[in-house]
Amino acid sequence: MNDFSELSPFSHRDLLPQEEMLEVERQKGKLFIGIPKETQYNERRICLTPDAVLVLTANGHNIVIESNAGLGANFSDKEYSEAGAKITYDTKEVFASNIVLKIAPPTIDEIKMMKPESFLISSLQFHTRKKEYFKTLSKSRITAIALDNLRDSDGAITVLTTLSEIAGTTSVHIAAELMSNVNAGHGLMLGGVTGVSPTEVVIIGAGVVGEYAARAAVGLGATVKIFDNSITRLRRVQDAIGQRVFTNTIHPKILTKALRRCDVLIGAIRSEGRTPTIVSEEMVELMKDGAVIIDVSIDSGGIVETSELTSHEDPTITKHGVIHYGVPNIPSRVSRTASLSISNYFTPYLLDIADRGGIESVLPHDKGLQTGIYMYHGVLTSTAVGEYFNIPFKDINLLVF
Repeated sequence: MNDFSELSPFSHRDLLPQEEMLEVERQKGKLFIGIPKETQYNERRICLTPDAVLVLTANGHNIVIESNAGLGANFSDKEYSEAGAKITYDTKEVFASNIVLKIAPPTIDEIKMMKPESFLISSLQFHTRKKEYFKTLSKSRITAIALDNLRDSDGAITVLTTLSEIAGTTSVHIAAELMSNVNAGHGLMLGGVTGVSPTEVVIIGAGVVGEYAARAAVGLGATVKIFDNSITRLRRVQDAIGQRVFTNTIHPKILTKALRRCDVLIGAIRSEGRTPTIVSEEMVELMKDGAVIIDVSIDSGGIVETSELTSHEDPTITKHGVIHYGVPNIPSRVSRTASLSISNYFTPYLLDIADRGGIESVLPHDKGLQTGIYMYHGVLTSTAVGEYFNIPFKDINLLVF
């Protein structure tokens, strides 16, 4: 009998029966979520509705909500309590949760209430923050996630997109209100009727806000003109609306001509830094008396030189006979709809995170979640924040693997 052992690629040990290696099932994580009452001026939204809380508590997760946190969106403590949440008057108890979920960025005092190594999910708004804010997060080794930068598996900025849809649609509704006699307008109906010339709406910016503003205005029968320096975005808006509307790049001469005739101007340009001024004061002076400007971009400076920050309680100022609406955070004006929209995103997102073992387990494999993180265990990971405040930062990919 021939010995073929020297020809075999396997050793004697390799050919013996081996222990079978079975994949260990990942343990489902249990989430402890705290939802504090929003203290930022004019902020009325909440991240989770009672229905969302019911789904999360039914799956074994704990939710602690500060009393009256949902009042701005017309959700009562009773509704949350019946959904399984714990209602508390103790703000410190809410911020002691493993995950703090809120709309506006917390104050420095609120951050100091958080447990070390816990998670914060809120908007970032870093242009309105101070350097001390990030130092306080770092000191407590907080992992902070910007909800407006979170992306889904398709790469869409889901929370920001849905809020932009609301802002765009609502901006047209606001314009319609301001043109009516009830609000000391000139008594015009947005869109007009048979035998009456339709009102003209100029939209600067062909992103999500601009698209949904255009949809709403076209739906009401207005004549719409859209300006943007991206031909791709202009073409996409044409396709999305489903009909031909006037589109043009932002050429001063053509824009000025459009502004002379328009009844409504909507500024809808999104910028990571300060929004560039596109409509000068001289252009505003040429607009009709009683025309309306809705500067949705006001939270990053505004595209209209004469725009000023206003509030929901006192939303307008008039300059050169033109009504200016400069309220930031327009979605908070329709806080219940906005809260439902945000909640619809977070509910399946949080359930998925829990099923995959929690945020820490998901993070190495979830690029969308990585995009939202700007502070990981106290280490700054946002290039924009680091460069703006001159703070050292590291790539998130060097920390999570």
